[in-house]
Amino acid sequence: MGVWDTFSRLDAYPKVNEDFFQRSISGGIITIVSSIIMLCLFISELSLFMTVTTTNELSVDTSRGDQLQIHFDLTFPALPCEWISLDLMDISGEMHLDVDHDVYKRRLDQKGLVIPDTVEKHKVGPEQDDTLLHKGNETECGSCYGAGAEEECCNTCDEVRSAYRRRGWGFTDPQQISQCAKEGFVEKLKAQEGEGCHMWGTLAVNKVAGNFHFAPGKSFQQGSMHVHDLVPFRGLEFDTSHIIDKLSFGMEYPGMTNPLDKTRVSKENTRNPAGRAGAYQYFLKVVPTTYVDSHNRTINSNQYSVTEHFKPTMDMQHAGQLPGVFIFYDLSPIKVRYHETKMGFLHFLTSVCAIVGGIFTVSGIIDAFIYHGGQAIKKKVDLGKHI
Repeated sequence: MGVWDTFSRLDAYPKVNEDFFQRSISGGIITIVSSIIMLCLFISELSLFMTVTTTNELSVDTSRGDQLQIHFDLTFPALPCEWISLDLMDISGEMHLDVDHDVYKRRLDQKGLVIPDTVEKHKVGPEQDDTLLHKGNETECGSCYGAGAEEECCNTCDEVRSAYRRRGWGFTDPQQISQCAKEGFVEKLKAQEGEGCHMWGTLAVNKVAGNFHFAPGKSFQQGSMHVHDLVPFRGLEFDTSHIIDKLSFGMEYPGMTNPLDKTRVSKENTRNPAGRAGAYQYFLKVVPTTYVDSHNRTINSNQYSVTEHFKPTMDMQHAGQLPGVFIFYDLSPIKVRYHETKMGFLHFLTSVCAIVGGIFTVSGIIDAFIYHGGQAIKKKVDLGKHI
């Protein structure tokens, strides 16, 4: 029992018999008001505890040797898939012509609806027996018309065109190429006139300034010049109107905004009174960005700003700007770091205890002041009555 008596003497909260309590109206009002204030402050503190705040800081980007992932999703309502070529190049000299790796195309009709695969794979030109054609390819070696290497065979129109591109030659007259004439190359181009194209995919590029563009005609390198072969499109019109559903650099992070997402561009909303085809140029400033969430998970991405420019092209008989969509990007040397911060539970618990204890103490002081002040006034009044 001596031990329990020791604990009793250490009690910092001595109990008072209820018979000695004296309750007052002012005390009740102060209790109600202090309870309301206490509840409001608790809700406010709980809201701060549940809220995630994001801070940002700037630093010099010192990363080296990384690659940049470009995700794109574009729709050309009036430019057929067979006409479009995607090329990629950067200031380091690396160049990729007619990129098709991780790039997908889907044909659209004039109403913007997807053409089923069965329609997309139809043959244009005279009907051929696939068995005889395959057998012929095994026994015959098609000519590359001087563009191929020694003993190289070009049995399809695409193989002839590839050989021409490697040589830097223009594909001037497809009708004179027997492989293209058999496959109905020109007829196939004209058959898709009026269609649209949906293109999407991912490009892995060096982390240096560069550009990629969507333009009609197959491209090839002629000396130091990048050239698109538009001869097969004589008499055809190019409408480079487009919809950019998505264009981003790297992974998405919370709150990320891409200025070009959901961009719709047509002849009607550009400074193109003649209604000619044109080159839509987008100049992007890419800023490396790191996002660290409240669980210390890191997302390395990029954000960008953009400036737009439209340049109408000359007619097909004269040299001029190539029609298409050109996206030029440059990298900023400054890196942005976003960091999510959240109030810790111990901090929240400390704040709640401070609220409860502080309100309780202040309300007790106010109650004591009012009570003792009232008692003093009452004594003076009673003393005046006796006198």
